[in-house]
Amino acid sequence: MKQPTIYDVAEKAGVSIATVSKVINKTGRISDKTRNKVTEIMQELEYQPSTVAAALTGKKTFTIGVLVPDISNPFFAEVARALENNAREIGYAIILCSTDYQREREHDYLELLIKKQVDGIIIATEPNDREVFKKLQSRNFPLLMFSVDHPSFVTTNVVTTDDIRGGYLAGRYLLDKGHRHIAVIAELNRASGNLRLEGLKQSLIDEGIKLNEEQVIHSKSKIEDARIAAKEILKLENRPTAVFASTDLIAAIFMNEARKENVAIPNEISVIGFDNTIHAEIAYPGLTTIAQPIDELASYAINQLLLSIEKPNKSGHRIMLAPVLIERNSVRNLKEIKS
Repeated sequence: MKQPTIYDVAEKAGVSIATVSKVINKTGRISDKTRNKVTEIMQELEYQPSTVAAALTGKKTFTIGVLVPDISNPFFAEVARALENNAREIGYAIILCSTDYQREREHDYLELLIKKQVDGIIIATEPNDREVFKKLQSRNFPLLMFSVDHPSFVTTNVVTTDDIRGGYLAGRYLLDKGHRHIAVIAELNRASGNLRLEGLKQSLIDEGIKLNEEQVIHSKSKIEDARIAAKEILKLENRPTAVFASTDLIAAIFMNEARKENVAIPNEISVIGFDNTIHAEIAYPGLTTIAQPIDELASYAINQLLLSIEKPNKSGHRIMLAPVLIERNSVRNLKEIKS
């Protein structure tokens, strides 16, 4: 069925297109009788004004673009849901784009979002080409970096978790449980993964322990990558007593691969994750992890982006929330064994 146009509304209401436009945009001097008549015809025809047309006249489209690296990662799926819920409360819709860590897709989606005349963009990807973002910044386009923090974004809003603190909490917990031989699987292609690793290292340094760099393995938070990383650790002759994974997905895959090799979790290897996603809850045994406050992050993100939309020249604001440790059953207490 053909969608009704502004011309259809004008013809049925017996008014000019300009009059319909004034009713839509709430401009000009129009009698209440005419305004009500046009509104009734719009409802009768189920006419929806074009967001592109609204944007061309300088009006808001009430849409926000969201760029994530991988929507199949439960963390970003939960982030997308939380952002959408918060956006709906203030009358905004979300256009979600998953780049799959690909530079070309990142470019294509940014171009698409600009063409769609979104009012602002939330970026949860690690920017592959910072020049693109600098150009948007120079135009005072409303941007917000979500869970991505970098010195080049000083003029942009940033909402993130204290990843260094999270890594430190994970390391401190393992140390308190008697673990000294620790391996790491981290997203070293993302700033968050490196910061979590940095925090873990600092906790070890505080105890006079140096992390063996050979047991720090890079893996994207993708199933196949995590499998390869898990197998690399499991085939070591001198296996670590514990593994810190920089995301719950990586941790869950490691636990699954260990099970295939008849390596018991946590009796033979302990595991701690990061994010507190659904993977942590349904894993067996339950995954001890560092929780990110996803709902709070999303709320701050939407509110900060809205401020940038209202005041494009407003300087960037950086918000960092504290993570917390959620204890389940994937870490063994080695001190109890020795005692």
